[in-house]
Amino acid sequence: MSETDPMNVNERRKYIHKMWGRYRKADKSEKTHLLDEIEAVTGLHRKSIIRTINGQLSRKRRTKERGKEYGADVEDAIRVIARTLDYPCAERLQPNLVWMAQQLSAHGAIRLQPMTLEKLGRVSISTVKRILKRVGRSEPKIASQKPKQPSSPGLRKPYPMGRIAWDIAEVGHLEVDLVHHCGDSASGEYIHGLQMVDVASGWCEIVPIFGRSFRAMADGFDYLLARLPFPVIEIHPDNGSEFFNHFLLRYFRKKLPHLHLSRSRPYHKNDNRFVEENNHSLLRAYLGHGRFDTLAHLQVLRPLYDQLRLYHNLFQPVMRLQSKEAVAPLRYRRQFDPAKPPFDRLIELKCLDDAARNQLENLRKATNPLILRDQINDLIGQLISLPILENSQTVNVFDTFIKEADLTLR
Repeated sequence: MSETDPMNVNERRKYIHKMWGRYRKADKSEKTHLLDEIEAVTGLHRKSIIRTINGQLSRKRRTKERGKEYGADVEDAIRVIARTLDYPCAERLQPNLVWMAQQLSAHGAIRLQPMTLEKLGRVSISTVKRILKRVGRSEPKIASQKPKQPSSPGLRKPYPMGRIAWDIAEVGHLEVDLVHHCGDSASGEYIHGLQMVDVASGWCEIVPIFGRSFRAMADGFDYLLARLPFPVIEIHPDNGSEFFNHFLLRYFRKKLPHLHLSRSRPYHKNDNRFVEENNHSLLRAYLGHGRFDTLAHLQVLRPLYDQLRLYHNLFQPVMRLQSKEAVAPLRYRRQFDPAKPPFDRLIELKCLDDAARNQLENLRKATNPLILRDQINDLIGQLISLPILENSQTVNVFDTFIKEADLTLR
């Protein structure tokens, strides 16, 4: 905009409205100077300024509207031209109406009369804007569309959001999460680590599954729930659709009729803080961030996950928070109990039946932790030496399911 451009009607009215207070309070000589200033700024006649400033400052509605200048022929032509150019704005469309109309007329896309062409040459941008509001596209461009909401947002509403209390003393409240073994690219199908961590004891159950389909998730949960040495009271995953879908929710209702299913708050990763910490210390620390997407990877990961489960639950000492005291805003002083393996915490909490306790005690006595650690290293070496899938290769997901013989408690 140039400083030499004249004011439009609204700008002139706004300026006069600003000067009105000064004009009403001024004496005769000051009013003369103010009128000179207003006349110089707005370009209006002096008598018109006086009538306006002494009358009604707001704009009056027309008592008689002007007739329609551009008929259906112009509107139809603008509709076709706008569609041809993918509905640009009026500022881009108006200067190109004439030559585009001639172009379309030469190809028989529109019938163009000389009077219509003359009107297209003098139609204003404001008029084109009004016409485009009536004839513009009914659907916005894909880039202008908002992201789609989750396919089934109502599925999550009945399940409460929050976090499991850190000082809960009852076993059976399990945080659940998936670890993605996808490497740098999340394309295609690959192996995930399904993990459940008990908040009270730190006991964890882990199993690798191929993909995130319902069949794979149900297969993994069957395996984990069969090995769990205590009953499940609550399962607490994040809001992922792999956990909240009709099939898996029906599976939970049938498998665990008295289960309390809760979820973390969206974008609050710390609501699943115990399983998130185990994702790093139990899986990422040993397996890294590589991609595992073949049946050979899965055949090595299954025994490796089992060895890591034993190593963590029976031998790895872990600390549990006993108390925390606020010493400043967002700062706490924390105290932890003596570190001990999760199995010892289960014994202290007296939540195991005699058969499960004896079986786990005998398993720990029969296991050499040093040899177990070496076996873990050997399996990791085998795993990282395996190639990933080529672009043309696929895996039959039914070959990845856990066999019935593997569903025994270890």
